Amino acid sequence: MNQIFNGIIGLAIGDALGVPVEFMERQEIARNPVTSMREYGTHQQPKGIWSDDTSLTLALMDSIAVKKRIDYTDIMDRFSNWLMYGDYTAGGEVFDVGNATSRAIMNYGRGMEPLECGGVSEYENGNGSLMRILPLAYYLRKQKGGTMENQMEIIHSVSSLTHRHRISLIGCGIYINIAIKLLGQEESLFDCVEQGIADAFTYYENQKWDELRVYGRLGDLRNFQGLSAAAIKSSGYVVDTLEAALWCLLNTDTYKDCVLKAVNLGDDTDTVGAVVGGLAGICYGAGHIPAEWLDVLAGKQYIEELCESFSNAL
Repeated sequence: MNQIFNGIIGLAIGDALGVPVEFMERQEIARNPVTSMREYGTHQQPKGIWSDDTSLTLALMDSIAVKKRIDYTDIMDRFSNWLMYGDYTAGGEVFDVGNATSRAIMNYGRGMEPLECGGVSEYENGNGSLMRILPLAYYLRKQKGGTMENQMEIIHSVSSLTHRHRISLIGCGIYINIAIKLLGQEESLFDCVEQGIADAFTYYENQKWDELRVYGRLGDLRNFQGLSAAAIKSSGYVVDTLEAALWCLLNTDTYKDCVLKAVNLGDDTDTVGAVVGGLAGICYGAGHIPAEWLDVLAGKQYIEELCESFSNAL
């Protein structure tokens, strides 16, 4: 339960930190850097409110908790209830939704098969599946004897509900492999990240997926870690989001510093914050998240209860 809560609450805090400054440029944020939870801002939300990143993560987690397996129809039902009725939201309303995710849910509503709902265009590689995929790290780690092929098939399928292009699938595959390594905590943070990337790269190279090239900078992790902030983009493009998250994780040594570094990069602040917040939560534990942030986080008890039911299901 603790490991699950660490990652999921870490994700939600990173998301909530980023909500008030989403879409702001880096230079603008630099004039008044984020140092703690803020209110209002971009989406005019109270302090501690999280966005679609956390909502869809919770929906995926709840589906697995109830079904005790991966049920793609049930997941899409829950995504639909989020968009239409505000299920899994922090304050009862959906105030932020990606275009590709919205289209996929509408495709599902029109009767399309769940695994065919996600877009396949190269221009539909936003971070909308990466931001919600973390629960699979816990699920797959509990599946004894599962092959890499089976694990990747599940990751790709859950991504495909909203994002079906290979660039999105690869981003999710890399991220979950890193998360699984971090959950093992057998090596240093750097070594876990490096090994997770190497395992994913080996798989995609064996599959001859040419799209892996867009993640090429991660192949030399020490050099990537040493890049300046100017070389790191924090846009909603899945490659940029994953790179920004990993760069922040590798260049800090506390949860607080990590998520603040991510949010202060600007642009897609809530999602970069959420993506790295999940990994940093696993690395450092919920006990290292500032108490004043946890105190104002919306729905903290609900998240805790959902983590417990998810843990029991696993």
